[in-house]
Amino acid sequence: MVDKICFLIVLASAASGAIREFDVVIYGGTAGGAVTAIAAAREGVRVALVEPTRHIGGMVTGGLSKTDIGKQEVIGGIAREFFERTGKYYNRSVQWDLEPGLAERVMLEMVNESGAKRCLGQRLKETGGSLRIVTTVQELVMEDGTRYRSRIFVDATYEGDLLPGAGIRYTWGRESNAEYGESLAGVRGRQRPDHHFNVRVSPYDKEGKLLWGVYDGKKGRQDEADRKVQAYTFRMCLSDRPDNRTPYQRPENYDPGRYELLARLLAALEKDKGRSPVMREVMIRSALPNGKYDINSFGGFSTDYLMGSWDYPTANYRRRAEIWRDHQDYVAGFFWFLAHDERVPKALQEEVNRYGLCKDEFQDTGGWPYQLYVRESRRIIGEYVMSQKDIQTDIVKPDAMGMGSYQSDSHHVQRLPTADGAVENEGEMYVPVTPYHIPYRMILPKRAESTNVLVPVSFSATHVAYSTLRMEPQYMIIGQGAGLAAAMAIKSKQAIHDVDGVALSEALGKRGAVLEWKPSAK
Repeated sequence: MVDKICFLIVLASAASGAIREFDVVIYGGTAGGAVTAIAAAREGVRVALVEPTRHIGGMVTGGLSKTDIGKQEVIGGIAREFFERTGKYYNRSVQWDLEPGLAERVMLEMVNESGAKRCLGQRLKETGGSLRIVTTVQELVMEDGTRYRSRIFVDATYEGDLLPGAGIRYTWGRESNAEYGESLAGVRGRQRPDHHFNVRVSPYDKEGKLLWGVYDGKKGRQDEADRKVQAYTFRMCLSDRPDNRTPYQRPENYDPGRYELLARLLAALEKDKGRSPVMREVMIRSALPNGKYDINSFGGFSTDYLMGSWDYPTANYRRRAEIWRDHQDYVAGFFWFLAHDERVPKALQEEVNRYGLCKDEFQDTGGWPYQLYVRESRRIIGEYVMSQKDIQTDIVKPDAMGMGSYQSDSHHVQRLPTADGAVENEGEMYVPVTPYHIPYRMILPKRAESTNVLVPVSFSATHVAYSTLRMEPQYMIIGQGAGLAAAMAIKSKQAIHDVDGVALSEALGKRGAVLEWKPSAK
């Protein structure tokens, strides 16, 4: 009764904006959200894809151009269709590594063809945005007063923005080893050298204070949980073609002191190797079509902004905007430092300056990617929590929506001083998995909390399991399952929890989903 009264009071006081009614409303135009919309709309239900920004596709169109494939044989359904459609532009049967602008064009084509309604520039009210009666969300209210009503809602944001207002429990950070019996959980030991300081570097200044970017708190025991989140970044798209590149821009808030540790690392590498460091030792540069490159973090100090993400999962809009800008300043400053600072070895500086931001990508933001790489944020505690056993040993599920195969991949979480006066990074996880089923139950909140919200991106998984499931092809695979499940629930007038998982799995199989791993013949 209290929930109903609260709902009526909020509803009466809500801004009198337009009311828009659909069968399914998806909040979040990530690739997972877009595929959810496509899948549901293709079943003939009325769908709205509501996105706070002016772009859809999330990281697929916003900078992550070197697709994390894993075993390509497990990528089927609408996800596979997307990569095959992009392949046609390159005269290939399938194209995994994409120019961002082309990826967005194909994503828009597929959404428009499906009949789903795109509603861009619509951000959920920060307070009172989700109006519900007991366990049923009735409508979403946007900042401009627009109200979306629907039988089923889908949270397809990276952040899980519908969860608090919908009364859905969630977590973030890392579980302990004991909570789900996971050997990979908790604080991590050093696993492989790729993203570490492999030469000795001091993290202290002349006064004995820690340099910027080094955590002055506790590392934590190797078996314990924490609320620390793996590093975020922007995945830059660079070009080495003189006719399609613009110089790196000095950020307005540039602080060279942020990169003192990087300067020391470069000097130590030069001394250790007897030569100038090269770009490959400070970033991963993956070739894309037409003289473009996807940039990812590599080494002890790179484009990953360690510890800059910790506040993000539960931050309000204002704080989140500050974190976005701080990440932009950090990544832009990283490139500016390498391109201009006198402490950078000349050969490396010359190599870095052979590249620049692509003129023909992200044109309305001056070549800067649209999407911050939110590698992990909120995660629901749902009907079924995927954990380490589900990606390694207990891999078969009767309600499978598709499959995952990428390694458990967590970037570093923190950077700390060592007892002997050096510096270390902590948090990496690169552990192979056996191709595994992704169950429908994973995207269902507990029935006692919410009965009409599906969660195909901030789904129910531990940090260990999420680290393999968080790849964009898997978000898209899960999105197709969510969209079809929503359509089945509407047509049969069932609650989302009463959709038969086995029947859903069979229906997805008929629509191209891969439910059995068959290695490609070599």
